[in-house]
Amino acid sequence: MSFDKSLAFPHRLPYKNLRNKSFLHILGAACPMRIEEIIKKSHKGELFSKDELVQMLSYPPGSTDSYLLMAEANRISKELTANQAEIHAQFALNLAPCPRNCAFCSFAQKNKIFKKETRISVEQAVQLAKQFEADGADAVYVMTTATYPFELFLDMSREIRRSLQPETTLVANIGDQSRANAQKVKDAGYEGVYHALRLREGTDTSISPKTRERSIRNFLEAGLGVGTCVEPIGPEHSNEEIAEMVLFTGSFHPSFSGAARRIPIPATDMARLGMISELRMAQIVAITRLGVPRTVIGNCTHEPCTPGAMAGANLFWAEMGANPRDTTEKTEEGRGESVKSCKDLFWEAGWSAWDGPSRYYPSPLAS
Repeated sequence: MSFDKSLAFPHRLPYKNLRNKSFLHILGAACPMRIEEIIKKSHKGELFSKDELVQMLSYPPGSTDSYLLMAEANRISKELTANQAEIHAQFALNLAPCPRNCAFCSFAQKNKIFKKETRISVEQAVQLAKQFEADGADAVYVMTTATYPFELFLDMSREIRRSLQPETTLVANIGDQSRANAQKVKDAGYEGVYHALRLREGTDTSISPKTRERSIRNFLEAGLGVGTCVEPIGPEHSNEEIAEMVLFTGSFHPSFSGAARRIPIPATDMARLGMISELRMAQIVAITRLGVPRTVIGNCTHEPCTPGAMAGANLFWAEMGANPRDTTEKTEEGRGESVKSCKDLFWEAGWSAWDGPSRYYPSPLAS
């Protein structure tokens, strides 16, 4: 993964005779910033380097330094949104064993959670979309597995779009697409998509990282906002991996970034690796906020939790139907939250809820 090399070492040292860049890198690593310097730099709105993000990620999640970072991220998120968080809501058009075999996903064929495909009707899809709209969701997401027929997705989407208020924000969560298909998604009435380059893409999934990156570019070029996230984070992911992904998510001016932990799917290989705590996830949510430009006002976490909201998350999701982190066909009967419960969680953390079309879509580049 390549990043802007100018971000690698932003410090200006007063020693004119030190010209060796590798030596400067070592010296910078040996002299980490004090927490007061990090907060001061954040107050100036300056970007952080990978090394600085790694330093922040290395603090124990329950340490004073980590809590200071969470407080700073919370300040930024509330300032950018006038203390009004958003609740988006997602439902699925289908549930099926997926040949992409993402090891962390309950849909993966190899995980053998779901054995056959089921699809909802257009009438059911419209009902779910209108329910979320009535519940006060700021955006409605339509999700499919990677092999759901694309033309059927477009047909369903047009009916869903016609059923909603014109101002309601509609977002797609679908597989990788060509430039031509991305334009069709836009023409079907979507303001944006959710699409992420996942941690260890190509290792824990059968999808090439380049394929994911290309799809993100295709969506942006079609005029769609792209929401993304540092996900799915597990105990095995290094601070360096997480820092690189934070920088990647901020590099294309997404509609929002954020961080989400992996939810173990029982009896799978990946479940044996365990799960990070909500506190560790909140720490990463905060550092993602610090590491992404302020032009990106959205900062998500999933699953919804009060620690995340206290650490700068200003976007949660409600869910109905199939859910890649759940083993029940209707996640509203399992792990899924409602729009109301998301609002309640934000309230517990001192947030009010935005009421209206999402402010996060489209992104600055989707014009």
